[in-house]
Amino acid sequence: ASRPGAAAHGPGPDTYKGWLFKWTNYLKGYQRRWFVLRNGLLSYYRTQAEMAHTCRGTITLATVHIEVGDTCHLVLTSGGRSYHLKACSEGECQRWVSALQQAKANATQMMHQSDDSGDEGSVSQPDRSLTQGALKTLATKLDDLSTCNELIGKHGAALQRSLSELEDLRSPGDGADKLKTINERATLFRITSNAMINACRDFVDLAEAHTRRWQRALQYERDQRRHLEETIEQLAKQHNSLERAWRETPSTHSQGSEQTGDVDTSDDNEDVEFFDAMEDSTAFITVPASNHTQRSYSLQQRRGRRSHIPDKPNYSLNLWSIMKNCIGKELSKIPMPVNFNEPLSMLQRLTEDLEYSDLLDRAALCSSALQQLSLVAAFSVSSYSTTVHRTGKPFNPLLGETYELDRLQEYGYRSICEQVSHHPPAAAHHVTSQRGWTLWQEITIDSKFRGKYISIMPLGRIHLVFHSSGNHYVWSKVTSTVHNIIVGKLWIDQSGDIEIVNRRTKDTCHLKFSPYSYFSRDIPRKVTGVVADSDGVAHYILSGTWDGKMESAKIVESSRDCGGSEGKLKTVYQTLPPKLLWKKYPLPENAENMYFFSSLALTLNEPEEGMAPTDSRLRPDQRLMEAGLWDEANAQKQRLEEQQRLERRRREAQANLAVEESKRDSNICPSLVMKSVHPSGQEAEVYQPLWFEKRADSETGESSYVYRGGYWEAKEKQDWAQCPTIF
Repeated sequence: ASRPGAAAHGPGPDTYKGWLFKWTNYLKGYQRRWFVLRNGLLSYYRTQAEMAHTCRGTITLATVHIEVGDTCHLVLTSGGRSYHLKACSEGECQRWVSALQQAKANATQMMHQSDDSGDEGSVSQPDRSLTQGALKTLATKLDDLSTCNELIGKHGAALQRSLSELEDLRSPGDGADKLKTINERATLFRITSNAMINACRDFVDLAEAHTRRWQRALQYERDQRRHLEETIEQLAKQHNSLERAWRETPSTHSQGSEQTGDVDTSDDNEDVEFFDAMEDSTAFITVPASNHTQRSYSLQQRRGRRSHIPDKPNYSLNLWSIMKNCIGKELSKIPMPVNFNEPLSMLQRLTEDLEYSDLLDRAALCSSALQQLSLVAAFSVSSYSTTVHRTGKPFNPLLGETYELDRLQEYGYRSICEQVSHHPPAAAHHVTSQRGWTLWQEITIDSKFRGKYISIMPLGRIHLVFHSSGNHYVWSKVTSTVHNIIVGKLWIDQSGDIEIVNRRTKDTCHLKFSPYSYFSRDIPRKVTGVVADSDGVAHYILSGTWDGKMESAKIVESSRDCGGSEGKLKTVYQTLPPKLLWKKYPLPENAENMYFFSSLALTLNEPEEGMAPTDSRLRPDQRLMEAGLWDEANAQKQRLEEQQRLERRRREAQANLAVEESKRDSNICPSLVMKSVHPSGQEAEVYQPLWFEKRADSETGESSYVYRGGYWEAKEKQDWAQCPTIF
């Protein structure tokens, strides 16, 4: 048997064979498979012996996208499906990549020759086999029709002769035999005629079915060509605009390149996404209609914001050895080394919700409250798009830690977060935008480790107010689950329901995040929703995935249908074609080695001047981890946590001392004393946040932390005297 990864050239110039490891599922992981590359097709088998009778799968290289991952890994994407492969050595991986790229180039050239000449000889093998099979079936049906036609002619002539002989009868006695003969021949004629009718029907049905399929294929090819022409036009316009911008401000771009490191300014089309065509979609190449990505790129370069961070070190550590004794505990109380973290705090992760703030800018301009609600729903879904690969745990903020994000120049908003409680961990967040909206939230994390998975339940409400209309939207977050804690590859899922309510108009949007199921036929990470007015009448259907895109379809008619399970009535909606509300931006190059950070996340921990001394960017353990110095980061993390525990015990001692002194004071009512102190002695009742204060909601009566003001004024004056020393 050949060793894993060994490859051997086959008889043809376009043939390559060998062992590769193919990702199967989260239970079995990578499994060894025998791969054969021949005539533009990559087929794989469990063993070499299977080549004679069973093929486990075939990939057409003419339409495949080849991506080289980290060491010895490569990903082939075709028809919306991805194949994750791994070689035994880097050299073997490079040989496979070279062979695949050469085979893809040959297959693509053959397709282009077919398009130019009209010759069917260059059609890919599966399409040619399918077409030949259809033509062979139609030819067989045509032969059946010809046979039936001959039989009908034969039996019809015999029946006509019998009828003529019956008319010439002179003796009545001979009539019985003739009638019997006529009945037999008429029966044969009727049987043959029925066979002819059935054969005609089969031929027509088969021809119509293949005609419809070929028409769809033809329309698909026409749409591909049209989209390609539109894409080329868009690229030409973007190329011209980038050249013009370069000529206008060459010095600024040069300065931005020097500050951000090695930036390849020749890559003019990095804001364009290319997607493989899905079977149920006519989209071949998609160019984002919005210029937000290009605007973000240009501003990021002009301001010199960084586009990369040091690569993540390859440190191995057994998570189970740390967490096996922590089952049932809150995640925030488990002592975790930085090996399982990412170099961002929870306050910065909370600020990442603003990655797609342009959705709120568009919503602020909507005249229709229901359309505005659809965009708000898309914004609530978009906040999860950055989590699909982010299995690292953010740093737990220290009590009093803050994080500011000033993006007035780029996006018109600025954001401030503060850790207002440590047990339970709670953060308050406030965002004000010059483009017509204000957002605030208080999020408390309730998390449990269950052995095989970790459940993270964000508690609290998100508030969003649009200045011009006064529409006030309120919603909560869904549950996040990290799977395969014990064994296998970590992966994240989002599940639950979100109910978005417009308090002014009472319009609602119900979003459902479907949990992943291995046996479900639905697409993974699916999100569906319905936007309804105050009377409960549905107006829009929302659909998509929380890691990809969301679409909105306007309802034109609804009806009740008894098609549900157990005969229950369900509502059937007829809608107009869906419109795109939101689409995820592509990750930066080399994101897999930078904790899968988005373009915004890469800039969140970048040092800036004038920020408060409590800002997350000044955390020594977080900065050391980002620089790749994990041992030093763990030492600093232990120091900060011990310092925080000492500070907490000091506050509790002061609180207890104040209670004792109050009890001795006969002028103070004991009931008031007990009311002012938390029964458990937690610092939540003693500690007062610096920039936020507790207020009761005017509608629900619930109390939460809201921004009291003063941070940006203190920054302008550089007056941080009131800030505690926490680092």
